[in-house]
Amino acid sequence: MRERDERWFRAVYAECYPAVVRYGLRRLGALGPAEELAQEVLLTAWRRRSDVPGHELPWLYGVARRLLANEWRRARPTFVELVDAPAPVGGVDELLDVRAALGTLSEDDRELLRLIGWEQLSVSEAAAVLGCNRAVCAVRLHRARKRLVAAMDRAVPAPAKRTGALL
Repeated sequence: MRERDERWFRAVYAECYPAVVRYGLRRLGALGPAEELAQEVLLTAWRRRSDVPGHELPWLYGVARRLLANEWRRARPTFVELVDAPAPVGGVDELLDVRAALGTLSEDDRELLRLIGWEQLSVSEAAAVLGCNRAVCAVRLHRARKRLVAAMDRAVPAPAKRTGALL
């Protein structure tokens, strides 16, 4: 294990800061607050450098997740707007369907799907962020994906029944 000195921290900062900002941006929707979140996450990493594992990024995402959860609890919002990735060109309808379906899922399901889909983490890395083991995370992911598919199926209206009349 590398010595946890200033040189170590500079390397972690340079390597992980952009990813932590993206993590925050996808959840907060604005660059300024995302950068503030990343600064707080990395400050926590410096303070707790002896606790940071060799593969830092999942641990940093876990810190960011807990900081956001604490902030949302303090704010006591009546609802949390789902901040989603930008829509691909020509995919607005599909994005709205996905947003609507994601909105029906629990926050735990949404976060797991975001960690795997947006942050491109492996199941093991997502498990580290969520504080569970790989097997539990894999089961949660399987169930979250099934719930998302079911929600998407509910969001798509069934084709109109034919009545024999020509349309």
